[in-house]
Amino acid sequence: MNLPLSVLRSAWRLGLFLCVASLALVHSAWLALVEHRLPPATRRARWLRHWCARVSPLIGVGVEVRGRAPDGGMLVCNHVSYLDMLALTAATEMVFVSKAEVRRWPLLGQIARAGGTLFVNRARRADVAEVGDEFVPVIQEGVVLTMFPEGTSTGGDRVLPFHSPLLAPAARHGWAVTPAWIGYEVEDGVVEKDVAYWRDMTFLPHFLNLLGKRRVRAVVNFGPPLRNSDRKALARDLHREVSRLAGRGGSAQLPAQPPQPASRHA
Repeated sequence: MNLPLSVLRSAWRLGLFLCVASLALVHSAWLALVEHRLPPATRRARWLRHWCARVSPLIGVGVEVRGRAPDGGMLVCNHVSYLDMLALTAATEMVFVSKAEVRRWPLLGQIARAGGTLFVNRARRADVAEVGDEFVPVIQEGVVLTMFPEGTSTGGDRVLPFHSPLLAPAARHGWAVTPAWIGYEVEDGVVEKDVAYWRDMTFLPHFLNLLGKRRVRAVVNFGPPLRNSDRKALARDLHREVSRLAGRGGSAQLPAQPPQPASRHA
């Protein structure tokens, strides 16, 4: 019996991904032991970018970067998929802020920890405040700190309102915050179903289906950095700019529609 080409492609890419991910984690452990010249956030961000650049072509993901990536400070972006990390790190080294549940995900959780991800339980105000204190050394190292202030992922067709609590350190310290927008195209599928990871999707079936697609193209648009001493005003300004960047991206629709049902993926 002849298997469909997409199934063979998925199996081949999964094998490559597992091999490369395993090598990456071994490399991370080795760097933690022997690399003492670089500060920790810089080392981890550099490691993450190095390996993301190797994973992307192996799983059929290409990235187009538009605009100027930041040299430091914070970055906020809409959230569509676990591929967002691959797309954003194609532009520069960065450390991510993620929901606490990601820490426990098989393999991806290990990669996130190795890459210096800061985990936050958004439901606990104290946790949000505590993780905000961890932003300072990352910013001081000159590493870009990236978060997804929608608090959830979408189907890629809109930008949800931004939550402001995690922007409080930027408002307090006067950090520059760069807005960015990510959009996707898939040759033989639909972004909302085959690339976006949202609603009640389960990772493994979604990932295997994604690996079977011929080619996925990510577009990252960067805007100019913004500052504001009021975190709520800063969130509104950033949301407005990300929505503008989405309109320039060519694949996202941004009417004033009610938000999609909340996803458990963020």
